[in-house]
Amino acid sequence: MKSTSNFPGLLEGFFTQRLLQQKQASPHTIASYRDTFRLLFRFTEKRLHKPPSRLTLEEIDAPLVAAFLNDLEKSRSISPRSRNLRLTAIRSFFRYAAYEAPAHSAQIQRVLAIPGKRYDRVQIHFLSHAELDALLGAPELETWSGRRDHALLMVAVQTGLRLSELTGLKRQDVMVDTGAHVRCTGKGRKERCTPLTKQTRAVLKNWLNEPQRAHTEMLFPNARGNRLSGDGVRYVLAKHIVTASKTCPSLLRKKVTPHVLRHTMAMELLQAGVDRAVIALWLGHESVETTQVYLDANLALKEEILTKMRSPNGTNSGRYKPPDSLLAFLNGL
Repeated sequence: MKSTSNFPGLLEGFFTQRLLQQKQASPHTIASYRDTFRLLFRFTEKRLHKPPSRLTLEEIDAPLVAAFLNDLEKSRSISPRSRNLRLTAIRSFFRYAAYEAPAHSAQIQRVLAIPGKRYDRVQIHFLSHAELDALLGAPELETWSGRRDHALLMVAVQTGLRLSELTGLKRQDVMVDTGAHVRCTGKGRKERCTPLTKQTRAVLKNWLNEPQRAHTEMLFPNARGNRLSGDGVRYVLAKHIVTASKTCPSLLRKKVTPHVLRHTMAMELLQAGVDRAVIALWLGHESVETTQVYLDANLALKEEILTKMRSPNGTNSGRYKPPDSLLAFLNGL
């Protein structure tokens, strides 16, 4: 076993003991934390002119960590949210170091005191019914890839699975008989089942009967039969957005990502009157409060509340509607 009296030993112990053994962190978390320290070592090698294996804990102090985070923002143009994710990984390591190297507690506390960067919380984006119909109708069903893309988009929109959950689906994770559903393991290693509509069930049943191009257990493989990557899904989505925009031009004004499809499902549930607790359960959220963002973005719900309010003079305070169609046109410009 490697000693934890030096920085390399501490870092190895953090990954092998704390993350893998004690916390049993997901592969996604391991990869995210690993990439954070890879970036940190590139920075320290330029700043301190030392390879990672020769670094000491004393050298990874608060000024160095702060300079690293600032450099990420400038050189890689990352968002404040991404900056905070890198800081979270570093904080997690230093909390581990506080137990293993108590002699450095003063330095460790200064690193832990580095604040996260505040940022504006923008409203989420989601697709309208017309935009969704155009997108689902975009893939060419005459080709193997088109049928795969159609099934993938149907599952993504109807289940609200995260991108990693969607690409990780295997053929045995799908039940298309009585009680049709998909089963996945999401954040925090939480397993959940999501029911399928009759339409999605029919599409998946046809897809599962499709001749396999390679011996693979993945539900949505790439052309070589391997797991479809996140970048592959983003490419597929971007391609079909271009096609769908020919019949629904409003798609060109939106940045449609795989997560927007998840937001679209959440908004469908909310507008159907589904309770927030059920939506959180459906999406695999840790807390019901996470679904608050969908309430903030639901303009239809706010308008419904507005119609129930009364103005101070006792009249109904419904939303303003132009009395003339031409005025409505001018007001919409």
